[in-house]
Amino acid sequence: MEIYNYTTVVEFLLQGLSEDPGLQALFLAFFLLLYIMALAGNTLIIIAFSLNRTLHTPMYFLLTNLALLDIICTSTVVPKLLESLVGKSSHISYKGCMTQIFFLIGVLGIELLLLTSMAYDRYVAICRPLHYNTLMSWPICVLLAGSVWVIGIANAFVQTGLMIRLNFCGPNQIRHFICEIPTLLLLSCSPTTLNNIMIAVADAYFGVINFLLTMISYSFIISSILRIRSAEGKKRAFSTCSAHLVVVTLYYSTSIYTYFQPGSGSSSENGKVVTLLYTVVSPTLNPIIYSLRNKDVKVALKKLFACFH
Repeated sequence: MEIYNYTTVVEFLLQGLSEDPGLQALFLAFFLLLYIMALAGNTLIIIAFSLNRTLHTPMYFLLTNLALLDIICTSTVVPKLLESLVGKSSHISYKGCMTQIFFLIGVLGIELLLLTSMAYDRYVAICRPLHYNTLMSWPICVLLAGSVWVIGIANAFVQTGLMIRLNFCGPNQIRHFICEIPTLLLLSCSPTTLNNIMIAVADAYFGVINFLLTMISYSFIISSILRIRSAEGKKRAFSTCSAHLVVVTLYYSTSIYTYFQPGSGSSSENGKVVTLLYTVVSPTLNPIIYSLRNKDVKVALKKLFACFH
């Protein structure tokens, strides 16, 4: 059955960031720069991992997965945003909107699960170092990463499938610069009870449970670090997880705000700013944070740059 049998709306009108031509030009330059930085930084992380054997450990394998997710996330959002800022089109087709929702939901879910996996990796490394090679062996690490992707993609299929079953009879103006489920539900002329229930279930699992697991991991990590007698030992232990802790704080503070607010709130200007933080700014900052705060990554990147001279 064709997708258009489900709806009378064939395209949606996205609300831009600003109607001021001067601000549009400024936003265009700014987000184009961030996009290039995000692509370059995360690609360098992936290449550095692939070429440097010293980074072939579970921690950096998970970091490479995070870099890949950040590339997918920015590539899902920024090109359409730049297109609207250029002034070519603020429209998005029905299929394009559903595709954007699928990738955004998938990336968000996978990234939350991945951050929890990275917290578990740091917990094992610091709290149970003698058992690290057993508890985080390569088969377990690959299985963990694979499960994260499968669960995140499955959730994306469920949430997107529930959106496709809805009817959109007009109006078709989305009060956001991207297609997000909360804003799109406001335009549906079908009952959205099942959608809201499944969103609540996904929020509870991906948001609340993973957040609690991450915080529990770090409570054990911090407790173990505080028991280390030497200042140098404490510094070395904390340096192995500080970058991840910064990324976790940045990501959860923005994504939770977006998906735990009422549906009508997500169309506000604050909602747009927060969405930009976790879809554009966070993927740009992640490789910078790991590069600045991780000695092994800095060494690997220096070797990589030396190859081009």
